[in-house]
Amino acid sequence: MICSICKKGETSVVDSRPTEDGTAIRRRRLCTCGARFTTFERVQFREIMVVKKNGRKSSFDRDKLSKSVYIALKKRPIDTETAEKFISKISRALEELGQSEISTNTIGTMVMEGLKDLDPVAYVRFASVYRNFREEKDFVQFVDKLDVHKKR
Repeated sequence: MICSICKKGETSVVDSRPTEDGTAIRRRRLCTCGARFTTFERVQFREIMVVKKNGRKSSFDRDKLSKSVYIALKKRPIDTETAEKFISKISRALEELGQSEISTNTIGTMVMEGLKDLDPVAYVRFASVYRNFREEKDFVQFVDKLDVHKKR
């Protein structure tokens, strides 16, 4: 494994254990430069192609999903383990669809629905990017719909 600090491949595993949900192996690594970092090893069941709105296709990248979820959860009271479980749950759900091609719309909807239950602020943040809010009224309309659903 290449160290993200010194860019050398001289690292050793100092701790290895399965994640709580059993879907990955968490490894703590130590580089000869003294840097410590964590890596995750996961099973990939099949190659999933993501079909973008413009029709282009690219391989599903769990790291892209993870990055967007962490941006939505920034400064929210959600710990890393809970966030990782959420990301793993979405990834597994996508694999369980059994499709080789999945639209960005499907992925975005799954993430939004999951964030709605996990953290309402993260849900609105993600929705603002996913649904491309451009003006304040877009936020207001979206939040008003949330309030309507809560009253029912």
